[in-house]
Amino acid sequence: MNFCSHCGQPVALRIPEGDSRLRYVCDHCHTIHYQNPNIVAGCLVTVGDQVLLCRRAIEPRHGYWTLPAGFMENGETIEQAARRETVEEACASLHELQLYMLIDVPHINQVHVFYRGELAEGGFAAGVESLEVQLFDEADIPWDDLAFMTVRRTLECFFADRRKQHYPVHTQALPPSRPVQ
Repeated sequence: MNFCSHCGQPVALRIPEGDSRLRYVCDHCHTIHYQNPNIVAGCLVTVGDQVLLCRRAIEPRHGYWTLPAGFMENGETIEQAARRETVEEACASLHELQLYMLIDVPHINQVHVFYRGELAEGGFAAGVESLEVQLFDEADIPWDDLAFMTVRRTLECFFADRRKQHYPVHTQALPPSRPVQ
């Protein structure tokens, strides 16, 4: 951030009085610009023993497989965001959703929240952000072509939970990414 969104003057990165974190502060109008994590909401969609994956038509990770998910918008609940993203990416409606996975991704300032739900009548199709949408058995999941670690972790937990027929809410944090050598 270079300029204040309130008055247009330059901002400085410093710790404001009474705070403990670096913030962008406008010395002209004294506005403190707080930056908070983005929430990614999505669904682990099931049909019998299969899960629904979308092959991404957009960056990042164009061409890789993911669960239908995306950034939450202002004015919606997390569940509404997860349902909206599932419609946008997979043209799919879901029966009742259950909160399933919450993954903190602090190195990119995100929190990923996945619900678990059964596909409703009407089927599915590739939405504008998907190249294709497909149902996969566990043995056929394209593990090496998954777009994000949060999707991998969610699927790993799901298949382990399915074997026990017990689906608790999981919470995890991803460690910082290691630099590529």
